[in-house]
Amino acid sequence: MTYCVGLCLDQGLVMASDSRTNAGVDYISSFSKLHVFQPAPDRLFVLLAAGSLATTQDVLNRIRRDLDYAENARAQGLQPGVSLLTANYLFEAAAYIGQLMVAVQNDYGPALRQAGVSPEATLILGGQIAGQPHGLFLIYPQGNFISATRETPYLQIGENKFGKPVLDRFANQELSLEHGARLCLVSLDGTARSNLTVAPPFEVAIYPRDSLALSHRLKFLADSPELVELSRSWEQSLARGFRELPRFAWEDSSSPA
Repeated sequence: MTYCVGLCLDQGLVMASDSRTNAGVDYISSFSKLHVFQPAPDRLFVLLAAGSLATTQDVLNRIRRDLDYAENARAQGLQPGVSLLTANYLFEAAAYIGQLMVAVQNDYGPALRQAGVSPEATLILGGQIAGQPHGLFLIYPQGNFISATRETPYLQIGENKFGKPVLDRFANQELSLEHGARLCLVSLDGTARSNLTVAPPFEVAIYPRDSLALSHRLKFLADSPELVELSRSWEQSLARGFRELPRFAWEDSSSPA
């Protein structure tokens, strides 16, 4: 399994994922779940993926294939087909990727389900097309999608329940990109503490609004000093906050914490 989270902030986007993939207790490996596409200077897309690795990889391959077809068609003066290169709005890109997801599952889903294997994958798409606002979409296995809102500026896929409480408390669109990146890492670290199917390396992509380029793409191994220090500092802050919680009225104020 995996855990991915995206933040849609006033300043831009922060998207993060772990890299754990497993097919049973005896087969555990790491694959990047964060994929970046920039088919033209006027657009940039970041995809996070959870669920069937085979479905995800096939969707990514079809995205790349369609980009190749579109570039070749333009070079020959022909009308390009639907792709990330031809989308005029971010929601059109989400709809296109959703259609690819359904097509892949239709191709392989019946046989996989007969074997007791789910072909489903879920994606988070973030990015921007020049002249349009940046945005963040969650694409379901059925091909439909929802977008992040001002009231709920984050989206999650995979093992999301353990990383959600900190997002509910602190995620808001006024966060800086730097604070957003720290919040995503805290959410990932908390999930990894509670669920063995989520683990480093953690990847983080930071996209400043209207830049049409990532400012940072970071990778944190389990023993990366920055990740170790962030985890330690967060745990100490929680412990300190717990010790400073208000006492019950019936407690002796002189009792040790």
